[in-house]
Amino acid sequence: MARDYTRIRDRNAEKWIAIAFFAPFAILFLMFTIAPVVIAIILSMTDYSVLQPPLLVWFENYVYMFTQDEFFITAIQNTITFALFSGPLGYIVSFLVAWILNSVRGRNVFALLFYAPSITSGIAMSVIWLYFFSPDRYGFINDMLINMGWISDPILWTRDPHNILFIVIVVSVWMGMGNGFLAFLAGFQNLSKEVFEAASIDGVKNKFQELIYILLPLMKPMLLFGAINTIAASFAVYEIPLTLAGYPGPQNSAMTLVGYMNDYAFTRLNIGYASAVAVVLFAITFIFGRIVMKVLSSKDE
Repeated sequence: MARDYTRIRDRNAEKWIAIAFFAPFAILFLMFTIAPVVIAIILSMTDYSVLQPPLLVWFENYVYMFTQDEFFITAIQNTITFALFSGPLGYIVSFLVAWILNSVRGRNVFALLFYAPSITSGIAMSVIWLYFFSPDRYGFINDMLINMGWISDPILWTRDPHNILFIVIVVSVWMGMGNGFLAFLAGFQNLSKEVFEAASIDGVKNKFQELIYILLPLMKPMLLFGAINTIAASFAVYEIPLTLAGYPGPQNSAMTLVGYMNDYAFTRLNIGYASAVAVVLFAITFIFGRIVMKVLSSKDE
């Protein structure tokens, strides 16, 4: 009996220790992740202009958003277009660069060079790129093309709505490549060399076969991590088009969902409608995230 009592007491003590270690994370997760989402969903069903108490309107914000708000439709089209181009492109480039540099000497130096843009402010990086894509003849690209005789008049890079997509994709890929690249490089370095030795014995003859049959299956957790980060960053694009073309840009070409949400929240002080936009953005990001998780997760996960 005494032994059983001691065993039960030890188990209870271990349980409370585990709860004590888990509690800080759980509390912070509820406060800063779950609670904001729930509050945003509730506010999205109200007419709340900060200066007045919120008025419950149920789904009127969503009905107006999808049936009458042309600017919202433009914002969601721009955001999805930016994400569909910049997300996969940045993801693939990050993986390929990490794969190449994994076998190169001095890869730590190259890793720092590739990772540095991702920890730099989006506005700061956009200002640097703005020098390259300046619409006058003093911009780096225009000056180079004019001196080479390829063009006679400067290209209106940031003033032509047809060019904004290309510029934002270039800058977004350059800035977002760091996080995924670092995760992929860490994954490559943690792979066991014995696996590659066994693969060579089993008939894997070149780097391409090694990539298809060894690296991609073993790198699924890192691929999933990089994909989720890429999706979140792609749909949150705002600072780059804002700095390069201003808001909302020529013919609303730089208007994104995050920019549209900020406009309603902090300029028009319409928190209810801004929350509805945030909920739609959350839903889109969640759906794309679930699709990627379904594709990259293992069958037993």
